[in-house]
Amino acid sequence: MSATWFPTIDEDRCAECLQCVEFCPHAVYEEKEGRPVVAQPLNCVDFCRGCQKICDAKAIFFPGDTY
Repeated sequence: MSATWFPTIDEDRCAECLQCVEFCPHAVYEEKEGRPVVAQPLNCVDFCRGCQKICDAKAIFFPGDTY
């Protein structure tokens, strides 16, 4: 786990489906006011992209990704 590897959410693309919150087994995300937030970034496993793969809105990005 790294202080530099964690997801960011493009709020303009996010469909607020909360799939990422439900999917992540490491509790990186939390739901706040109906939207997913990256609440525990240090819980993210380096180079895991599972949440990004299940995001139908393509709203999740990791370091090095282009928007």
